Amino acid sequence: MKNRRVMLKLSGEALSLPNGGGYNEEQVRKVAHQVKTSVDNGVQIGIVIGGGNYWRGRSSKDIDRTKADQIGMLATIMNCIYVSEIFRSEGMKTAIFSPFACGTMTELFSKDRCNEYFDKGYVLFFGGGTGHPYFSTDTGIVLRGIELDADMILLAKSIDGVYDDDPGKNPNAKKYDTVSIQEVMSKQLKVVDLTATALCADYKMPLAVFDLREDGAITAAMNGDVHGTIVTV
Repeated sequence: MKNRRVMLKLSGEALSLPNGGGYNEEQVRKVAHQVKTSVDNGVQIGIVIGGGNYWRGRSSKDIDRTKADQIGMLATIMNCIYVSEIFRSEGMKTAIFSPFACGTMTELFSKDRCNEYFDKGYVLFFGGGTGHPYFSTDTGIVLRGIELDADMILLAKSIDGVYDDDPGKNPNAKKYDTVSIQEVMSKQLKVVDLTATALCADYKMPLAVFDLREDGAITAAMNGDVHGTIVTV
């Protein structure tokens, strides 16, 4: 079934250069082409981007957790600005929202304003996470997805689905085609963090996990054909 409105999570690390950091413009443009195809077909799309290409968690043990998380929030805004501009160069209209004032670079999050932009065919970017420390971009995208009545959250990662163990360490790890959110919680499968998982369970928000690098995977997922794992609720 084709989705009407989706939230797409892009890994900052997956968009970075092969040696880490920065931006792989070719990869970002591939994402843009797929998103434009879906926008042209009437899908409303919100995007959250991780900040791992700039700052990964507590990148320095000497920095206070709150300050470290603030650095991460700003990293996601930088990523939104960059990717948004690539999208614009590919012919899409975009807007960037954040939960805190960021000069003229973003707009403060407003559900009503977002719905107005969606109705006008804009792709919306959500930077800055929840605006608070101790919450990840996983929680941020689930929160925005629930607030904006998304049909599904799509997680485009550097792995092709959900496994019962780390496939990089265990060659016998089993990949799930579908798995329930309850099983994700009980087995502590690493899909999104525990706070985001609990929100998905409470508010019946399904997830899909797939490989960002697979050709056409984003377009397929937006049309309901997930080449990875569907997390049911």
